[in-house]
Amino acid sequence: MTAITSSARPLTPARPWLLRPPGVYRPQDDTWLLASALRASGMPAGARVLDLCTGTGALALTAAAAGAGSVTAVDISRRALAAVWANARLRRLPVRPVHGGLAEAARGGPFDVVLANPPYVPCPVPATGAARAWDAGPDGRIVLSPVCSEAPSLVAPGGYLLLVQSAVSGVAESLDQLRAAGMTAAVVASRFIPFGPVMRERAEFLAAAGLITAGQRHEELVVIRADRP
Repeated sequence: MTAITSSARPLTPARPWLLRPPGVYRPQDDTWLLASALRASGMPAGARVLDLCTGTGALALTAAAAGAGSVTAVDISRRALAAVWANARLRRLPVRPVHGGLAEAARGGPFDVVLANPPYVPCPVPATGAARAWDAGPDGRIVLSPVCSEAPSLVAPGGYLLLVQSAVSGVAESLDQLRAAGMTAAVVASRFIPFGPVMRERAEFLAAAGLITAGQRHEELVVIRADRP
């Protein structure tokens, strides 16, 4: 039987204790920045919510606790979905885990609110194993770009998408793709943080690719809100 470990985050309402199997993305600064943006977004009571690339379900649980009528939590990792199921059951919250990606998510939509914390870390080689939760191709956009382009198929008219990513992975590109898809998009939150272990290890690659400046050891996390008219 696979051991379950808890998230290393403090036991506070903003950063709840969560069950997390090995290999499942640990909620980090990007998770909590997006959770804060969700709480400030004016989500309507009873909203139908999609949490794309859910991981432990931290954002799905935030939405459910904030009054969502239903929450669909989608991930390609079955371990992540097991964590979501357990974390939601412990709290008796209306969260439904679904295995898959964009196509499976779209079948259940459209949604009033879509939350997305997709992989966005640039990587010189294809992602494998647990690294699929953060590695996202040479420019970090292997998942970001499809999410932005397909946003209208996920978001109901009058609804909105909240997407978190690193500035290293091209915020302007995300805004342009969302607007080209017919969404009204803008940055609504941001935070500078030091590089974590993965980004520090890749600093030389990132600088050679022109994604950071020489000697840079911090990144800006950004939350984009995209409304569907």
